[in-house]
Amino acid sequence: MKKELAKNYDPQTVESDLYKNWLEKKYFHAEADRSRKPYCIVIPPPNITGQLHMGHALDNTIQDILIRWKRMSGYNALWMPGTDHASISTEVKIVEKMAAEGLKKEDIGREKFLERAWDWKNEYGNIIVGQLKKLGSSCDWDRERFTLDEGLSNAVLEVFVRLYEKGYIYRGEKLINWCPNCKTSISDAEVDHEDKEGIFYHFRYKINGEDDFIAFATTRPETVLGDTAVAVNPGDERYRAYLGKTVTVPVVNREIPIIADSYVDMEFGTGAVKITPAHDPNDFEIGERHGLPRVNVLNDDGTMNEKAGEYQGLTRKEARKRIVAHFKDAGLYVKEEKITHAVGVHERCADVVEPMLKTQWFVKMEEMAKPAIEVYKSGEMRIIPERFGKIYLHWLENIKDWCISRQLWWGHRIPAYYCGGCGHIEVAKTAPGGCSKCGGALRQDEDTLDTWFSSALWPFSTLGWPEQTEELKYFYPTSVLVTSYDILFFWVVRMVFSGFEHLNQRPFDDVLFHGLVRDGLGRKMSKSLGNGVDPLEVIQQYGADTLRLMLVTGNSMGHDLKFNSERLEPCRNFMNKIWNAARFILMNLDDDITEQPALTQTDKWILSRVNTIAKETTDNLNSYELGLAVQKVYDFIWDEFCDWYIEMVKPRLYDRGDPTRAAALWTLKTVLLDALRLAHPFMPFITEEIFLSIQDKEETIMRSAWPVYTEERRFEREEKAAGMLKDAIRGIRNLRTEMNVAPSRKSKVYVVCADADARAVFEDGKIFFKNMAFASETVVLETKPNERDLVPAVTGAAEIYMPFADLVDIEKERERLTKEHKRLEGEVARLEGRLGNPGFVSKAPAGLIAAEKEKLGTYTDMKTRVEEQLNALG
Repeated sequence: MKKELAKNYDPQTVESDLYKNWLEKKYFHAEADRSRKPYCIVIPPPNITGQLHMGHALDNTIQDILIRWKRMSGYNALWMPGTDHASISTEVKIVEKMAAEGLKKEDIGREKFLERAWDWKNEYGNIIVGQLKKLGSSCDWDRERFTLDEGLSNAVLEVFVRLYEKGYIYRGEKLINWCPNCKTSISDAEVDHEDKEGIFYHFRYKINGEDDFIAFATTRPETVLGDTAVAVNPGDERYRAYLGKTVTVPVVNREIPIIADSYVDMEFGTGAVKITPAHDPNDFEIGERHGLPRVNVLNDDGTMNEKAGEYQGLTRKEARKRIVAHFKDAGLYVKEEKITHAVGVHERCADVVEPMLKTQWFVKMEEMAKPAIEVYKSGEMRIIPERFGKIYLHWLENIKDWCISRQLWWGHRIPAYYCGGCGHIEVAKTAPGGCSKCGGALRQDEDTLDTWFSSALWPFSTLGWPEQTEELKYFYPTSVLVTSYDILFFWVVRMVFSGFEHLNQRPFDDVLFHGLVRDGLGRKMSKSLGNGVDPLEVIQQYGADTLRLMLVTGNSMGHDLKFNSERLEPCRNFMNKIWNAARFILMNLDDDITEQPALTQTDKWILSRVNTIAKETTDNLNSYELGLAVQKVYDFIWDEFCDWYIEMVKPRLYDRGDPTRAAALWTLKTVLLDALRLAHPFMPFITEEIFLSIQDKEETIMRSAWPVYTEERRFEREEKAAGMLKDAIRGIRNLRTEMNVAPSRKSKVYVVCADADARAVFEDGKIFFKNMAFASETVVLETKPNERDLVPAVTGAAEIYMPFADLVDIEKERERLTKEHKRLEGEVARLEGRLGNPGFVSKAPAGLIAAEKEKLGTYTDMKTRVEEQLNALG
């Protein structure tokens, strides 16, 4: 039994009820089923500190499109959801909340702090999950995971112990990113590079035993105190004589050598660079090659330490001023120049990040990277778009050991235990009773693991690994990973090498990178710029389907998308177009026609078209061309189905005695249902609401079969015939628009074509000219009629003619043209008089004279054309 549709589509009254029903019926849930082909996507887990932003909306819309399409295509589709504990950002939030109470972490201790963290997670951690549901995300929420839940925590411990026992995890002193404000190491992913104004300070060191100096430049004078060498290029003739000699660092009076290293660019600056291995990544590498000492001059909070001599305790800014002054007093200052340069800042607190020499835990990456490289080179795993594959390979082929320890309390605590007696380190999933070497008491490492360490296991830990669950055996490897290109290095590659290391398999078949959502000016959306757009506000105003359609329309994978609110209105109009078409069909569906009646040529045309669109859309989705796929569905529904077919069949519907009326109704319903199915992955809510209204055999569209192309529904002759009719009608409409003919003015139409089959098409289609081309009568002829004053319409299907008198009221047109002719005569006379005036011509600028001549030519041509039109009227 058909259901009424409201007069206007209101997403606010539809979406929440539909989503609640989907959850209650467990339509999103998937169980391992060997009789069906699996399809699995794991969600990039949003941070529990997060709020839905446009990047999330795009990312999850793409995933939902793929999952819904595959679910309808018969796959056992699982979209695995979950959230990330986001160690540093969550800890920052909690520390800020405690600061408002006048408390620090150390005031309450680790155990009490973690209690607060879990309370915070329980109160705020699932906000973004609710927001994803507002978007229509069809995740299997029964399987939702959290990176700190018991199962995933067990997987993390298992991996750490395995890699440690294999020799891949080690503890050592290396240069890492350090945030002096948060007092923790951070990953490259957590460092934002901002263009800031700075100063290039030019100094010089006196060469010991010589009357000469060697000059260099730096943006960080405070790190001079940690210099352990000056380097030049080995091919630089200017400094060859000084290689092996030394200079003395002022303040700390450290004697350091002048060395040669090919890293130094002798064309840049003076060709000499200071080497500070403890505070610069490039300098660290040079220091490794030359066995240089590493002198760290900074405390964890960014102040100068005891190795900074008299500047101990000063902030970096204060020390910088004092050192510059010291160099000036010592005659070692050369100059300063203002520059704009990229400065690394912590994305969470915006403090300047310091490269610092620290003892941390690391993962050896060289061997683990090899299978991740080979899986892409062999084509076993695809990266879309392909250009990101080169970036992927370049990063892996130049990979460095991964710092995995963080000086935080919220997260997976490192399972390493230190003996206070003999110094032995025990690594185990559960705390040992005592030291295996001496029996002494053990204390656990205070640090936690990098968030990316647990995220790297996400495709298999969420499916139950290290247990060999049915879900893991059935759904792994997963089908596709959908994410933005900006975390290619920090997450994607880690999942790939982790999948091979622990399961000897790739984690996914395809990696699909989409771009970032930027503002209308192409800028990255950020709080500081205030240019962000809240997806929930858009959903509240326009509905989730409109937002989803806007995000994917015209979107090409891997390219950034400019958000423009003006693009929302056409998408909402499309929703209204579908809704109104469905209401029209429902109002005319008197009986449920179960068997296919005899079809007309027009019916076959639209059935053939939706059949073709199904094939093209499927091909586009298989190629991840989501923007092209949705555009084809959009164009078909709006143009071919609504604007053409529905208009064509209206006379058949309104005439209850028409023997083809049942065929028209059957075709309308059949094509609408297929169109809804094709549109459903992109616009799940409105398609479900209409689907449930127009049929009652299936309980949800998301489990309805995806339309599949069949040869039986391919009607080439009927498509060609419909194209001829549309072309002719379009030509008549265009001519009438050009001549400004009112719709109420009907005209006789002559359709002339030599081909007998074509004439038959137009004979059958006469009703369409009356209904859609304002024809009072349509005459189909083999040759042009012998009649005066016929106006031709441009069309490729046939020659179209209409009597001029039918289109225009000749007396009124003659009156209008006479007035126009008089006006143009006046303009021509005025311009001729002005250009014939010697006073004007001699004094006016050449540009003005040229402009007036151009006007005269234009008006003269217009006058001639009006005269021709008056002559034609007789």
